[in-house]
Amino acid sequence: MGASEARHGLLVHLAWEPRAVNAEGVVLGTVTLPGLKRSVADARGFLRDLLAPGEVLDDLTLVVSELVCNAITHTRSRDDGKVTVTLVQGPGVLLLEVTDDGADGARPVLKDEDGGESGRGIRVVDALASRWAFRQDPDHTTVWAEFARHA
Repeated sequence: MGASEARHGLLVHLAWEPRAVNAEGVVLGTVTLPGLKRSVADARGFLRDLLAPGEVLDDLTLVVSELVCNAITHTRSRDDGKVTVTLVQGPGVLLLEVTDDGADGARPVLKDEDGGESGRGIRVVDALASRWAFRQDPDHTTVWAEFARHA
């Protein structure tokens, strides 16, 4: 199954899965949280417990906040559902995945700036991640974001 990568407003279908690219990757941790607002802070704490302070942690923390908030706001995760956060370390990269309970076919969208008070979450992800995309199955959507890890 392929994934769809969104960059600068374009949706591109990819023939590979992020985990295949990081075949040497190691899952650093995974946590499943309830679809509640407090889970945004819990997701940030989960990442802080896994990684040392630094620039990559700051970017990861902001992106996980946006993705978990989006999952709770825009998907079935908000209705007594769950959100799963996974962090994978691959050669020179960290891969963050946030999996929700699906949104009846709705997809994450990189919106143009319109001056509104909402709708900036995926723009933040796009600005901070090296690349990002999503994959869907009938019951879930996983948004992943990759971050370069400097030695």
